[in-house]
Amino acid sequence: MSQRQVLQVFEQYQKARTQFVQTVAELATRPQNIETLQNAGVMSLLRPLLLDVVPTIQQTAALALGRLANYNDDLAEAVVKGDILPQLVYSLAEQNRFYKKAAAFVLRAVGKHSPQLAQAIVDCGALDTLVICLEDFDPGVKEAAAWALGYIARHNAELSQAVVDAGAVPLLVLCIQEPEIALKRIAASALSDISKHSPELAQTVVDAGAIAHLAQMILNPDAKLKRQVLSALSQIAKHSVDLAEMGVEAEIFPVVLTCLKDSDEYVKKNAATLIREIAKHTPELSQLIVNAGGVAAVIDCIGNCKGNVRLPGIMMLGYVAAHSENLAMAVIISKGVPQLSICLSEEREDHIKAAAAWALGQIGRHTPEHARAVAVTNVLPLLLSLYMETESSEDLQVKTKKALKNILQKCTYLPALEPLLHDAPPNILKHVVGQFSKVLPHDSKARRLFVTTGGLKKVQEIKAEPGSLLQEYINTINNCYPEEIVRQALELQHHPSGCHANQ
Repeated sequence: MSQRQVLQVFEQYQKARTQFVQTVAELATRPQNIETLQNAGVMSLLRPLLLDVVPTIQQTAALALGRLANYNDDLAEAVVKGDILPQLVYSLAEQNRFYKKAAAFVLRAVGKHSPQLAQAIVDCGALDTLVICLEDFDPGVKEAAAWALGYIARHNAELSQAVVDAGAVPLLVLCIQEPEIALKRIAASALSDISKHSPELAQTVVDAGAIAHLAQMILNPDAKLKRQVLSALSQIAKHSVDLAEMGVEAEIFPVVLTCLKDSDEYVKKNAATLIREIAKHTPELSQLIVNAGGVAAVIDCIGNCKGNVRLPGIMMLGYVAAHSENLAMAVIISKGVPQLSICLSEEREDHIKAAAAWALGQIGRHTPEHARAVAVTNVLPLLLSLYMETESSEDLQVKTKKALKNILQKCTYLPALEPLLHDAPPNILKHVVGQFSKVLPHDSKARRLFVTTGGLKKVQEIKAEPGSLLQEYINTINNCYPEEIVRQALELQHHPSGCHANQ
């Protein structure tokens, strides 16, 4: 055999390997092929190709593995069981940038599925190598490494701590300052994933100087970057007053309010979430948001969107109003109540209705003036019907009942209470009748009206337990009127036909 013929054998073998990995990588992009590939034993065939002498074969083999592992946790599990991870980690340190990107992609694809799979990546020593990749000259390698680290940190505090201990945070903060938008996005997302689990982890991100750089990017024109930046700032601010104040000191107000008008729904939602996470901590932080025009801006935002995008804004109004009478009044003055009432009637999802009910309760619970501002929007019958609706979730029933009770105990605006006399079940009715028993003895005009609208007649129909609080309230109301008026109301109850003649 000539030398030419001998070499031909090698060439053919190389061509076949190349064609094999390229085809598998291509097939792995379509979900319907995955099972067939798996059953044909694709994993054990790709593994040796990670060590192939030809760099493009190595890279394509890694790419194919990443696509498979990305698909579901069974395949990711197979990568771990097939002892492929140590190989990838070794190559991640040694090989060229194309291979590094592919290897980091496999690690991310495996680590995203569960804490156990992410832990397997930590256990094979991948973190140190991934952190070294954050310093690579190639932005694509940095991006792939940041992505993998974020996906590992996402699961829980222990994994997040492991990423911090490997020294990732200062390098991720450098990455958000790089010119490439894609790298900025992924690095901001990874910082968000690290910060979310505990105040201590968030503090490490703050100590690395992240907040100032994140705050500067709030006005970046790239929507996807803004989403991640707002998310990271929220995950930091949510933990404590100190961390929330850090965000405020970085002068995110009033800049962040422009994001509430953004055309991107997620930018709106994340901006409202950030404002909510700051507002919830103290009256002072809420007041600062009010002064910056934040309450009015959030109310506008709720008016201009639908569904889950509304949720953080609704909750933010509830948190602000819960702090004090003045802050609740700020929500009222900015016309927050009608907007919350619209959410309560329009939204389909129970958890959004529940949040709106909770927020209305927080606004109405302070003084008669606050309660009246809520009651005049005709929201009480709506709260009642949601509470009594058998289809309502348990959470919605709890929240609407609590909101009704909060508002009713302060409400002295009788026209809004009267419809409830006719529909409310006993546990709500006692609060309604209680309010009439407080107001009627001191208000002659209200007493006259109570007779003509049929309110007094309705009170006579209520079956109350003798000696109960409800019975006491009814007695107090009856004692406001001369006996014959009460008797008339009682007779009307027995002879409804004579109703109009006697009035």
